[in-house]
Amino acid sequence: MNTPTPPRWTLGGAPRPAAPLLYCFPHGGGSAAEYLRWARDLRSGEPQAVQLPGRGSRTREPVVTSMDALVDALLDGVRPARQPFVFFGHSFGSLVAYEFTRALRAAGRPQPAYLVVSGYPAPHLPRAASQLHRLGDRELLEAVSELHGGIPPEVLADDDIVVLAARALRADYRILETYAHRPGPPLSVPLTVLGGTEDRVSAEQLDAWRELTDAEVTVRRFPGGHFYLRDRPAPVLRALSGALVSAAAQAPTGRGPEEGPGEGPGERTSGGRGQAPAERADAGAGGGHAPC
Repeated sequence: MNTPTPPRWTLGGAPRPAAPLLYCFPHGGGSAAEYLRWARDLRSGEPQAVQLPGRGSRTREPVVTSMDALVDALLDGVRPARQPFVFFGHSFGSLVAYEFTRALRAAGRPQPAYLVVSGYPAPHLPRAASQLHRLGDRELLEAVSELHGGIPPEVLADDDIVVLAARALRADYRILETYAHRPGPPLSVPLTVLGGTEDRVSAEQLDAWRELTDAEVTVRRFPGGHFYLRDRPAPVLRALSGALVSAAAQAPTGRGPEEGPGEGPGERTSGGRGQAPAERADAGAGGGHAPC
């Protein structure tokens, strides 16, 4: 009898054994493909793009519709092969990376050397109630596209793709819209917070992340909207390179990674509790509705 193949939670490029691992968590409705293109340009780390169930190479798997279930699955399926490692998430992926980090601490397992979040308000802030996940397939995609962009027109033009895209997006929005932050002790992980200057996620909402860690905090904003990192990826890659280089410097042994270019323009640094050193059917969000 054939043994089922375990789900593959991460996709990556060429191995870089001397560099820290960089786990990238997708935005709402997104897939690992969003980050695979970074593998060539981000020399200071080894990107591992997290593939959630119900999309991309895991389209046939059931989607996950609660944060608790998703974090439990990540604890079982994502086990970094070495240290140090860094977590990066954009929008919905920021919330997932944050809760996964909390779960790793609770389980007594190694935590990321750095947590880099992007385009998402601090999770403990109050937010407006929304029920977008209850909309029909096309209505959901159109609502998210109108609010936050990120959905290519060709997706909305194809009924079959609409159904496929809405499945993953609805699951992620259900997680977001039913999520309740549980108070607890702050993390002890350095935090870098990124955002777009034209995004609905405000500077104040980004700054509030500093309340969730006792370690160093850096906040940077770059020109652009919610998907600023698609339009101008270079400054984001520089910020990630800085986190990876700093993570490698904390490693007890081994050669650090190759440094990337220096920091880009358009950044604003604020010290929270401290200051840190430096598929087609994807969708995004921000503002009064839960960013995705």
